[in-house]
Amino acid sequence: MHSITGIGVAKGIAIGETFLLQRGRIDVSISHIPQDQVFQEIERYRLAVESARAQLKTIKSKIPSDTRSDILAFIDTHLLMLDDAAFVAAPIELIAQNSYTAESALQVQRNALVKVFDEMEDPYLRTRKDDVDHVVNQIHKGLLNQAEDTQGNALEGKVILAQDLSPADTILMKHQGIAAFITEYGGPMSHTAILARSLGIPAIVGLHSATQLLGHGRQVIVDGGAGLVISDVDEQTLILYRQRIVDNLEQAKQLSKLIGKPAITRDGMQLSLMANIELPEDIATTRALQADGVGLYRTEFLYMNRDTPPDEDEHYEAYRSVVEGLNGIPVTIRTLDLGADKQVDGCLGNTPVCNPALGLRAIRLCIKEPRLFLPQLRAILRASAHGPVRIMVPMLSTLSEVAALKQHLEAAKLSLSQDGTPFDTNIQVGGMIDVPAAALSADRFANALDFLSIGTNDLIQYTLAIDRVDDEVNYLFDPLHPAILRLIKMVIDAGRHYNKPVSMCGEMAGDPSYIPLLLGMGLQEYSMQPGALLDAKRLLCELDAGKLSERTDRLFQHLHEADISERIAQICQEY
Repeated sequence: MHSITGIGVAKGIAIGETFLLQRGRIDVSISHIPQDQVFQEIERYRLAVESARAQLKTIKSKIPSDTRSDILAFIDTHLLMLDDAAFVAAPIELIAQNSYTAESALQVQRNALVKVFDEMEDPYLRTRKDDVDHVVNQIHKGLLNQAEDTQGNALEGKVILAQDLSPADTILMKHQGIAAFITEYGGPMSHTAILARSLGIPAIVGLHSATQLLGHGRQVIVDGGAGLVISDVDEQTLILYRQRIVDNLEQAKQLSKLIGKPAITRDGMQLSLMANIELPEDIATTRALQADGVGLYRTEFLYMNRDTPPDEDEHYEAYRSVVEGLNGIPVTIRTLDLGADKQVDGCLGNTPVCNPALGLRAIRLCIKEPRLFLPQLRAILRASAHGPVRIMVPMLSTLSEVAALKQHLEAAKLSLSQDGTPFDTNIQVGGMIDVPAAALSADRFANALDFLSIGTNDLIQYTLAIDRVDDEVNYLFDPLHPAILRLIKMVIDAGRHYNKPVSMCGEMAGDPSYIPLLLGMGLQEYSMQPGALLDAKRLLCELDAGKLSERTDRLFQHLHEADISERIAQICQEY
């Protein structure tokens, strides 16, 4: 019996034979054609794009009609990308100007697009380069005259093994009855990973050399939650995991009974459980799970894959669709968190920066570039006429930024009033506490704002001076570092003192390993990925907030002691 591990992106256990899907990323060496063949090469490229579009439409037509529209939206996204100038006009221009082969022109354009995404600080946005690769590969198939092989019913019950899968692959294979999938590339925030969670497919990604290590036709156990693959399985292990599958089904059934029920601790404290959203399918899931609200709606996607920033109407239509789609569930819209590493029509500056994460980004950029900020503020205000909306600003570090924010907001309100445009005149404005300076000054921010939200991902990164996506140092990323716990406690205490709501929208909020400690510290509002809501609710309903508060108070009296890690672990693991 052998085991290997990757990144578990979708919980669940599956047992089945591997099916090696012989497709992967295409890497093209740059080559040229004679000048007199340029016209024919441009035509060949156009036909390849049309072929890619036709193949995606064919795949879409094979998906059952009862598939949720938000799932199909992933294929629609790739179809839209095939209409974008970045994939249509730009490669043709490269062929005309440089006499590239069509494959070479597409590869050069792909590399330029991926470079933009690789330089982004936000890990979610960085993974959007996967969509570029999926579309590029689809066009490459057209250039090579490769028809899409969907394997018919041969995939039923199989564990798919591939270098990578596109969203279209994932959706179609789900309806062909696959048991699970394993890929060599990808990360937890790729569209393929998100789809796996939404579709309930156990999945592991980033398992390097998996196709060579496992091969075709081999019986394996896939534990998506643990990121574990077991091969050459003995009978005793099979029996154990078959029972775990039965147990998981029963647990999911029990969790579903929590939908619509309030999150109340064992000693009667009512809590708020909200969702972080960024994609269409998150809206449907949030409604289905009856979350108490949306604690974080990221808006950066509006700025991606384009040469000019979105105008006010584009912002408004996006926000209105979310507000109306949530059907009365309150939504907190975070203003743009772009920075000097993300170029949008020159608005973000062209001066190279050594560390974009610490440069002109988020609220700093918004204050410096009102023409980027005001359209978004006006659009959020307009959307607030369609349902409950709050505004949240990231990366605050000084009260002068709050004052500037309020000036811009008042200007937006005044202009809308003069136009006779309806909006919520009492819209709440809050700050994301994701910079150590803001946490240390939490009392002043709590006094100046309507609510606070702790962004633990960046707060930990900035406090401990590490890049959480850098493999060389991410072992230092420790949410339970005493300095981090002190900062979190300061923010919670400041909110309580000024009677202002405090939520947490970082990864800690949805992690059962940390929830008991956070509850003991006094946190009453949690915002997390939709898929984590029911597990968090189950746990919180089993906890005694009063007892945890007493233990946590004692813990904070000993944060300086050497055995603090053991004391913290005892609180976190007791439940």
